[in-house]
Amino acid sequence: MWGAISGPPISLTRQATEEGGDGAADLGGRVLLHEVAAAHGDFLLVRPATAELAYRLGNVGVTALDDVSFSVATGEFVAIAGPSGSGKTTLLNLIGCLDTPTSGEIRIDGEAVSALSAGARADLRARKLGFVFQTFNLIPVLTAWENVEYPLLIHPREGRDRRARVAAALEQVGLRDRARHRPPELSGGQQQRVAIARALVGEPALVLADEPTANLDSATGRDIVELMRSLNRERRVTFVFSTHDPRIMSVADRLLEISDGRLR
Repeated sequence: MWGAISGPPISLTRQATEEGGDGAADLGGRVLLHEVAAAHGDFLLVRPATAELAYRLGNVGVTALDDVSFSVATGEFVAIAGPSGSGKTTLLNLIGCLDTPTSGEIRIDGEAVSALSAGARADLRARKLGFVFQTFNLIPVLTAWENVEYPLLIHPREGRDRRARVAAALEQVGLRDRARHRPPELSGGQQQRVAIARALVGEPALVLADEPTANLDSATGRDIVELMRSLNRERRVTFVFSTHDPRIMSVADRLLEISDGRLR
């Protein structure tokens, strides 16, 4: 069952400027709203909301995203696929509140993101979203345990004990026995598992994964895909990926193909 989407789709376009103009390019249209509906607590809804963005690219205009709109239900495993430069990461940045509009608004779980300070947006990301990066982005001087624990130190949570959260996250990714190892002492696959545990430790509503297997060999990449799919099926962790990886595409609940900023 899907949450309804109403209104026009996303339209995010960097338009070319004339010679001698101000150099700004308007990126106008609809950005994504992420809402957990109180009446449907088992559904995560990603919906559009009007917003505009502006970029300065000299006299060159580039379409970033155009006429994009989709919804994601809680527990889904969604892949956004497309060539480099197609807009995959831009779309994830918008969902993840890493980009902000110059006009209009983005709403996440009822909160108007564009009205929030940078600190408040960071707090919202910490509470609602988890991130997995292509290059892992672990802190090399910290152990696996400390890397996973770090988000909870920056944004303390009520509820379960912090140590219990970290232990459970490492257990989920099969790295409890590597908790005291630092990233240089771990393989690429193990580092990505730590990164996944870090994304999960705050129990986010949605995990955004940007090319999570791109830096891994084929066997390790397959293991990471199987791990994330298992977490999705067994624990109803909701994932949205950007990817080139056919292994992720083949097991996704839905595949959204993007090209030149448009979903096909």
